[in-house]
Amino acid sequence: MPRRSPFNIILTGDERRELIRRAAKYTLPYFIVARAKMILLAAQGFNNDQIAAKLDTPRKVVSMWRKRFFQERIRGLEEKPRPGRPPVFPPRARRSGQSSGL
Repeated sequence: MPRRSPFNIILTGDERRELIRRAAKYTLPYFIVARAKMILLAAQGFNNDQIAAKLDTPRKVVSMWRKRFFQERIRGLEEKPRPGRPPVFPPRARRSGQSSGL
């Protein structure tokens, strides 16, 4: 039996237009498009299991984005800073045979 989400999504006209724009824009990163599609489907009344099946993504992921959108609206679909130290890459090593310019 499918679970029912307590986060019922009702979109404003501006939110719907922005989500449709994001969902249709193939030049955006995949995660932005997928999140927009999740919320559009949620607003159409689909449950998390149905959305997950349609978008071939885990139900847990759909549930997380539905909740974030419900709480924070469009802003909730953006990436948040991640904890921890940012990755540091070592300087590029010179290939052998390159002169140092001196």
